[in-house]
Amino acid sequence: MAESDCREENSGAISSPPPENSHVLDHLISSILTMKTGERVSLPSSSVQDTEELSESSDSPAQLQDHILPFDISSALSSVASMSSMAFKMIPRLFSGPERETDDGSLSPAGSRGEDTEGDPAEDVVPRETFKSKYIQFFPLYQEYCLQEMKGYLERMSKSPASEVVSPRYIQELQSPGGFGCHSEATLPPPEPLEPTPTPPPLPLSRPIPTVTPGTLWQDLEEVNASGILSDMTPREIHLQELMFELIGSEASYLRSLRVVINHFYASKPLKETLSRLEHHTLFSNICGVTTASEKFLMDLEQRLGQSVFISQIGDVVLGHCPHFRSLYVPYVTNMMYQEALVNQLLERNREFQTSVKKLEADPACQRQNLKSFLVLPFQRITRIKLLLETILKKTEADSDSSLNLTKAIEAIHEIVTECEKSVRKMKCIEELVSLEMLIDFNAVKWVPLVVSGRFLVHEGSVRQLTVDSTYSTRVSFISVHVHLFNDLLIISTKKDQRFTVVEHASFPTQVHVEALKTKALGLPPESFLLHLSRRQNGHPTALILVAYTRSEKEAWMKALSSKH
Repeated sequence: MAESDCREENSGAISSPPPENSHVLDHLISSILTMKTGERVSLPSSSVQDTEELSESSDSPAQLQDHILPFDISSALSSVASMSSMAFKMIPRLFSGPERETDDGSLSPAGSRGEDTEGDPAEDVVPRETFKSKYIQFFPLYQEYCLQEMKGYLERMSKSPASEVVSPRYIQELQSPGGFGCHSEATLPPPEPLEPTPTPPPLPLSRPIPTVTPGTLWQDLEEVNASGILSDMTPREIHLQELMFELIGSEASYLRSLRVVINHFYASKPLKETLSRLEHHTLFSNICGVTTASEKFLMDLEQRLGQSVFISQIGDVVLGHCPHFRSLYVPYVTNMMYQEALVNQLLERNREFQTSVKKLEADPACQRQNLKSFLVLPFQRITRIKLLLETILKKTEADSDSSLNLTKAIEAIHEIVTECEKSVRKMKCIEELVSLEMLIDFNAVKWVPLVVSGRFLVHEGSVRQLTVDSTYSTRVSFISVHVHLFNDLLIISTKKDQRFTVVEHASFPTQVHVEALKTKALGLPPESFLLHLSRRQNGHPTALILVAYTRSEKEAWMKALSSKH
């Protein structure tokens, strides 16, 4: 793991799921340890919190004091079938939005269809549409909206010198029916390669898909033309109004797609019958809350336009919704990789689910868009809002109230996107710890937990350890050992068949000190260095002469062992 991926996020304690899930974490970690040691391990009762005292907001997640688990354990522990099976049914509950939390805290390994734990009946209720948009009928699904926008951009690029850098294959992928469009400039690490979802069969000719465009323009609205305002406006002012109306139109398109998710997929009884309650809950995450937030946001945007056809500003509206966006989008995006892994697993192993999804995707309501393209929309949208606001800001008069609010809104959206990225990276770091936990054996060495809040891997690799055999005559030899350096722990192991047997471990950096050696005078390889452990696992100090395989590796180890992470 690259050190830079985790250091910033783990400078303090790792942000954990909401406190109502701490007992779920404790139960699951206890299960892991039981599987490893063969003995039932009980965690401190202090980590279990009373669910009645919990806050419904995810804005201030509690910090776990002892352990933390990943949300995508199915990929991290794919080689451990029994462990993956249990974790697959438990982990998704940790990243549900507050509106979607339905479990009572009890944990059962049963999760197959027909063995579901009882959930909140409200989860089966399809949210009512609380707002009827005035403009939603003017815009296509968000996937198509983004695709048309991208086609227009590429068409403009094709007429400029920049066209040489756009590959024909990239353009072709964007123009494909299943293309996602709205490609984000955010830096979320890509998920593991997954099998593509089968393309739905073509619709019958008797039900053709209507030709759609990105939508209408502000200057084409009936109320704008009726006001007579256009004759008094400059082209720059009209262009700014169009940019602000694009935020309204694109949100209407986005909400239209979200309603397809809710009314077509989420509410589908045949689809629900192919899934356990937990699988259904995991598949759609807190999409209901995200949809409700979009309705409220679009309602406020349309109210602003209704107050005056000349939109004075729009940044203040966005800024007012950012706290709610944060509480919904961070858990949704954090869960996306697990969500996609679940979809692929179901498509591969659950024939009833595959048949039901294909039938739903073939419906004209989906306009040839697959389920995955709908589930990925929240992340695409939150990053797209930032880009739209930045474009509006460029055309807005500096130092105006509109400019100041836009700047604040852009910063707030940027913080949400950044938090999403950090949360995903944290989970990937924790996945690595859990995966490594299953490969390390302590045997006769004192056991220490590996999956600990705030811990991340800094550096690892194989080195040689100098040993002296003085049974009959002093003889120097080298044995291969593997070193795992975490930000707070050093583990030295022997490696065999992809498993590690621990021979030494010590707290880092308090009990670890590295020192350069005069290798030439001592007759040692130039890649040698001295490692002091002031308190090893048995309580006594020791010193080891380690030899890296190259000088660059020696320098990397010296630097890593000398730093305080």
